Amino acid sequence: MILEQLASNMNIRQYLKDLGVDSGGIEILASKAQLYCIAIKKLHVGGANILKQDALSIGADLAVPRGTVIAEKKEVDCLLIATRKHLKILAKKERAQPFGLQEVGAYLQKVISVNKPEKTAIMGIINANDDSFFSGSRFKDANAIAKIEAMIEDGADSIDIGGVSSRPNAPVVSAAEELARVKPILEAIKHSKLFEKVQFSIDSYTPCVIAQALESGFEIVNDITGLADDEVCRLCASYNANAVIMHMQGTPQTMQNNPYYDDVLDDVYHFLDERVQKAEAFGVQKITLDVGIGFGKTLEDNISLIKNLEHFLSLDKPLLVGASRKSMIDKIFPSEVSQRLSGTLALHLEAVRNGASVLRVHDVYEHKQALEVYKALESF
Repeated sequence: MILEQLASNMNIRQYLKDLGVDSGGIEILASKAQLYCIAIKKLHVGGANILKQDALSIGADLAVPRGTVIAEKKEVDCLLIATRKHLKILAKKERAQPFGLQEVGAYLQKVISVNKPEKTAIMGIINANDDSFFSGSRFKDANAIAKIEAMIEDGADSIDIGGVSSRPNAPVVSAAEELARVKPILEAIKHSKLFEKVQFSIDSYTPCVIAQALESGFEIVNDITGLADDEVCRLCASYNANAVIMHMQGTPQTMQNNPYYDDVLDDVYHFLDERVQKAEAFGVQKITLDVGIGFGKTLEDNISLIKNLEHFLSLDKPLLVGASRKSMIDKIFPSEVSQRLSGTLALHLEAVRNGASVLRVHDVYEHKQALEVYKALESF
């Protein structure tokens, strides 16, 4: 006899297949092996007591505060701990219950209806300005084209080009100046038809700049204001562009002035949900979401968003994460921007584990290598 403790994050489906389990059994057993922790806040105490009993009856559990059973408080925060199989049962059962449990059941159904992406794309960063926070991302004209070609060779799936820094306290730049910075690069991309080799993204919220980029073969609009401008919505719809909707509290000039959230996961979720509805009302069909790491967030906010990225999968859109060389790394391990590659890879691989579809990065080759190694580990 041989006994072995296997990794909790093993590829359970592949292991069961290798054992020779039939296909139906693989799905049933795999659903029992995946554990979910669902935070439910401000639930009516009556609902909490019902859900507690329903969970226990099927082998799941609900962690509740002391005094819940005697209804000491009208509302309570609780934690549902269940397998995928349990969630399927509860999603159906709670939709027939009172005290807000219908909403709980609908949310549980959302959770089990989405899956993490099978592939993660790499978006390289090109800054056509002199004040971006990482000097290694600054390129102009011919140098920018050379860097783009290098990124394509290194394995970039898309390349994001911007002419205005969005670092904290960055100076405001006029639309004319922004266009002047990026126009030579846009024209060179169009002339050399580089858009046939890789997708291009314009990092802007300025309509005239976005229009020029879309006319130059760009397919992605990366808007840090989350499509605040209706004209940007119209442009994305008319060109069938992929709109990246990002969350930011405040503006680049104010966002790090004591950012605060009642609940960062809930606040960011509802912002993104509202902006998705706005985009779709304008006819935007392709949407990617970005929780906005470093944009009006504390270190704790950023870590919470990355660790709990899976929460945003229920919005049913691809998720982009851009933590590349950001100052949150310095707050964990003091370092200069040029020394933050290792920290970046750690953050981005955790984001991939939790559901990221796209990583926005300064270092394409290193991320390509890291993702290939990660994929090999996850497939075992």
